[in-house]
Amino acid sequence: MDKCRKIVGRFRNWCQNTEILGESFPNLSVDFGPGSIAAYLGCEITWQERTVWFNEFVEDWADIPAFEFNPDNKWYKKHIEVVKKCAELARGDFVMTIPDLMENLDVLVSMRGAQNMIFDLIDEPEIIEERIRQVNDVYFNYYDSFYDIIKMPDNSSAFTVFSIWGPGKTAKLQCDFSALMSPQQFRDFVQDSLRQQARKLDNVLYHLDGPDAIKHVDALMEIEEIDALQWTSGDHGPDGTLEDWYEIYDKARAAGKSLWIKVYSGTVDDWIANCERLVKRYGSDCLYFYFNPMPMADARKLLDYAEKNWSNIKGDFRV
Repeated sequence: MDKCRKIVGRFRNWCQNTEILGESFPNLSVDFGPGSIAAYLGCEITWQERTVWFNEFVEDWADIPAFEFNPDNKWYKKHIEVVKKCAELARGDFVMTIPDLMENLDVLVSMRGAQNMIFDLIDEPEIIEERIRQVNDVYFNYYDSFYDIIKMPDNSSAFTVFSIWGPGKTAKLQCDFSALMSPQQFRDFVQDSLRQQARKLDNVLYHLDGPDAIKHVDALMEIEEIDALQWTSGDHGPDGTLEDWYEIYDKARAAGKSLWIKVYSGTVDDWIANCERLVKRYGSDCLYFYFNPMPMADARKLLDYAEKNWSNIKGDFRV
């Protein structure tokens, strides 16, 4: 497949021209967009230059058969084919990642539309609960098929979103639609679905997206199987080091969760100062800082400071 050769060749070129530092690692994502399970279950995909759209198609849930694993779905067959070929071409030189499959209500929203889903939660709660259960049932058919292709010799794996790696089965979980839900709705429809899913994974990062999702932090922290929290403040919002986010992080640390924090606001000196506050507050063993590509001089300055000042720090935060 010529496209796969281009994908892998382009990534090899990037690796040859990029210094991989810190705990970062070269990983190739062959993703069909966020929430590809929706395509495997019936959505058509609209491709654009910088994004993809899963086109909603459900008019009435009664007209849609129960979700089942369908190895003959055209999008799934194509996706598996591309991932498998890219993995062969990679030859173990870098890590392949599991696609952003998505779960629970976010899959259903791609199929039904957000506005319709708001009404469905009120008018047809039993149907939506059953559909969420069906998404859970097929999730690991799809996850495992990709995991079996991309897993490392030691059975570790990486997930495309947030460049996370861990021993065994690794994944990011989310429910972005929760921004439109009440705390009680989240507990009723989503909390147990996430818990059941997380129990079958070895490493779980939860992606909390946007200010309107903060109200669900308490329910999320009750899910013991979630290992870490990643907070996104919204499109083009301030990065994860802002002191306003400490209320979220305090709850996560009190529940024993680690923190995945993206750092991008300001200059390298700002990054160091902002991360320093977090290290002093929470300690060094629960924090993962993610930085965008940067000039080598900035990277050396950052790493040098981190190695000298951010090792084996206990932190002041106490439950």
